[in-house]
Amino acid sequence: MTIYGRWFLLLASLLLIFAQGAPAQEAPREFAAWLAQLRVDAGAAGISQKTLDAALADLVAPDPKVIERDQAQPEKTTSLNDYVTTRVSPERIAEGRLMLRRYRTWLGRVERQYRVQKRFLVALWGIESSYGRHTGGYPVIPALVSLAFDERRGDYFRRELIEALKIVDAGHISLARLKGSWAGAMGPFQFMPSSFRHYAVDGDGDGRIDILGSVPDALASAANYLAKAGWHNDQTWGRPVTMPQPFDRQLAGLDTRLPLSRWQALGVRRSNGAALPRRNLQASLILADDPQGSAYLVYDNFRTLRRWNRSNSFAVAVGTLADSYQQRR
Repeated sequence: MTIYGRWFLLLASLLLIFAQGAPAQEAPREFAAWLAQLRVDAGAAGISQKTLDAALADLVAPDPKVIERDQAQPEKTTSLNDYVTTRVSPERIAEGRLMLRRYRTWLGRVERQYRVQKRFLVALWGIESSYGRHTGGYPVIPALVSLAFDERRGDYFRRELIEALKIVDAGHISLARLKGSWAGAMGPFQFMPSSFRHYAVDGDGDGRIDILGSVPDALASAANYLAKAGWHNDQTWGRPVTMPQPFDRQLAGLDTRLPLSRWQALGVRRSNGAALPRRNLQASLILADDPQGSAYLVYDNFRTLRRWNRSNSFAVAVGTLADSYQQRR
């Protein structure tokens, strides 16, 4: 081949690369291989080819918006005080009280069966989805595919993706209805697919488990989750407290557990200045990021709330909202 021929081939190759965008082609090729392996693994887990074709056929690349949302979660980017203040608003408190009245019968049944105080169920409902108004519109399967393909928490979301495919395959929720948050959480209580498998129940007795459309099913499933996670119905979650100054802040954190009598001896008091309860309870001290911010003594139920969402801010918000329903207006 002449030198002109070689230059022509080189120029043609460069033009082709620029036209196609070589770096952009690499990710789809890698994604396609990853998706092919997912199909193999999902099939080995018992998921039908029909479900896999319907759920995965149109996916050509991960959704970058989902990855961006995962990297900017408010529990990680917002201070504890700001997180709680934003979520425990007067409007949310008022609506929670309304829900306690509207669903009094169902909440009473669920509370008796699962031994979880109804105010905590309603508070979880409020924090997770504003009482069902904001459950998310992301198709769950594509969202989980995007997160599973991402390397940061890929293994976790891959397991959730397999569980979501099983939910569709078993006919619990149709693919068209399977919508939720960018993280794949579904329904009024934002259940992840694995939580559906472990804790979702038929609360209204109609023979179906419908956590998306049935409030009784959603309430009972949330209560079942907390009960199996170790909820104590004779305890609250914790309480805001005041501390003497100076105070050894090294005592703060969930790794330190002391009886209430010991915290009392250290000068910790209720937020109104009263003595701590005279109960044989172990408690930990949670401090806001700001040295002058809020402080809380938290009990075992706080740890149970963290099994739902591993965030101190989330658990404090749920507990604070639950307490607010009982306060005088």
